[in-house]
Amino acid sequence: MDIAIIGSGYVGLVTGACFAELGNSVACVDIDEEKIKKLNAGIMPIYEPQLEDLVKKNTKAKRLEFTTDFDYAVKKSGIIFICVGTPPKANGDADLSHVENACKRISEISTTPKIVVEKSTVPVETGEKIAEVLQRHNPHNIKFEVVSNPEFLSEGTAVNDFMKPNRIVIGTESGHAQEIMKKLYAPLNAPILFTDIKSAEIIKHASNAFLSTKISFINAIANICELTGADVKKVAEGMGYDERIGKRFLAAGLGYGGFCFPKDAEAFIRIAEKKGYDFALLKEVQKINEVQRRNFIKKIESALWNLKGKTIGVLGLAFKPDTDDMRFAPSVDVINALLAEGARIKAFDPKAEENAKKLFGNKIEYCADAYGAAKGAEALLIITEWKEVREMDLGKIKSAMKAPLIIDGRNLFEKEKMKALGFNYICMGR
Repeated sequence: MDIAIIGSGYVGLVTGACFAELGNSVACVDIDEEKIKKLNAGIMPIYEPQLEDLVKKNTKAKRLEFTTDFDYAVKKSGIIFICVGTPPKANGDADLSHVENACKRISEISTTPKIVVEKSTVPVETGEKIAEVLQRHNPHNIKFEVVSNPEFLSEGTAVNDFMKPNRIVIGTESGHAQEIMKKLYAPLNAPILFTDIKSAEIIKHASNAFLSTKISFINAIANICELTGADVKKVAEGMGYDERIGKRFLAAGLGYGGFCFPKDAEAFIRIAEKKGYDFALLKEVQKINEVQRRNFIKKIESALWNLKGKTIGVLGLAFKPDTDDMRFAPSVDVINALLAEGARIKAFDPKAEENAKKLFGNKIEYCADAYGAAKGAEALLIITEWKEVREMDLGKIKSAMKAPLIIDGRNLFEKEKMKALGFNYICMGR
């Protein structure tokens, strides 16, 4: 099938590359000329495992192309995926101006029928607005069919999430569009849930809100464990064996970050407010997430007493491993708090250094590995659970440090082992 992907950011790039891998002809569009230039040269704007190989393979096979020519991509395609950004406004609402502008241009230039798919995370009732815009700005009286097809991609595993999904959600009132989407996704051999558009839109927000809730719940339990002397890792393990609960997203620590969970939680709260419902539960989820970072900072302050002039190593800057994404990362709040107290920061991250430099500039020192960050440090903070951090030589780390103090925001190591190695080891909920 001929597909246009409007927006070549994280979702658009992964979606386009994967659809091309399935044998479709895909044109990815973006207004960022420099990004398109780099993509055509095989340079990825983001780090995502497997993505670079997939892009190069399908570009070479001429199934995938990158362009700034919006008209060309739309006119050649029968299915158009809207994957533009929906950043939060100051009041928490999703900014849908990019979605509206894309729909308006699609409507103005289309001369043949199109299936327009909202892939971006949008508030419920956006599908109705998209249909209105497509109809209002359509000089050729073209038939447009609107579909909601939310993405469920996790950074770090996005390609695998797309190619081996646990479900595909397709919301549309058009029988024809339903059949086309069914054929498009048929090669994945995955369960497909067909719904109305509004239900599909809410499924995305509800899914992210539930996962955020699960993370904040286990962090609340971690705080109780600390106060009572229990071990949250054992508590989470015991809970996780229950199939109704499951083991995933029960790792206590610094809370959730990244662009999706914080943004989508705030947008969902605003959606509810506009309809007259106070989503108090999700507000508390947000509050717990914020408190968890403050609790971690308090642990640092308590262990080091005065922070001014002290060297602190930071392991991990990205909000999670296997990505270079720094948006809403716990490291940002922690480092800013330490810098404000006059601490000297030495940091290591395998992939996020360039993005970190955009935020911190030369305020912190960037190290080539964990041992560089540990050298001369009076404390070492574990912020992101990278493989390079899990597998580091703890003896070498101890020798490099000025004082053997590790404050672990991800509970990577066992307390007794760390004690036996001579570390003062402080962790979360244990």
